[in-house]
Amino acid sequence: MPLQKQPRTPGFTRPTSPDDVVISQTEAIKAMTHPLRLRLLGLFDPGTELTATQCAERTGESVASCSFHLRQLEKYGHVERAEPRGKERPWRAVMRGYSVRPDHTDPESWPAAQAFGSMFVAEQFAALQRWLADAGRDDPAWVYATTQTHQEYWVTRDELDDLSRRLEELTAPFRGRAEDPGRRPPGVRRAHLFGAVWSEIPDPEDEDT
Repeated sequence: MPLQKQPRTPGFTRPTSPDDVVISQTEAIKAMTHPLRLRLLGLFDPGTELTATQCAERTGESVASCSFHLRQLEKYGHVERAEPRGKERPWRAVMRGYSVRPDHTDPESWPAAQAFGSMFVAEQFAALQRWLADAGRDDPAWVYATTQTHQEYWVTRDELDDLSRRLEELTAPFRGRAEDPGRRPPGVRRAHLFGAVWSEIPDPEDEDT
């Protein structure tokens, strides 16, 4: 089932880039809810083509496992076959970026999105933990350029929505560097921004607060 770009529904979808795809179909969300599939998708920068063997080398998984999960991602339109290179049959990503958001008209998409969200947070947290474990051997100038922060504040629903939009727009100046190395200034590294914005669900006795 190929993915389609979906029009914005105010209050429910928040497109992050003209090239991003909003994934809200229950089965398409479930197809992504697997740690290896998420890691496989992360290997495919724009213009990158990789065989299952190359994916196995980069993930530490077996070729058979990578082949299986690539086929599952293909089934729901996340990756596709690239042009063969001799006997090699490489894969490439269909979408440049994606946003998983439940369809408020489909009750089944909510638990699917919750499961994906839990797995996604766990994977990103594990990546941050791996960086923290190795940070001591890095250049201190790069280490001090990083941050981990937590803030609490009182906001309206519209203010929270605006904050989420602005957080997603922070990396806009760096778009295009993945597919065009010529746009990368000297001394660049691959960097990660992992952020979450949410509001606490009030207790019933606090609803009038």
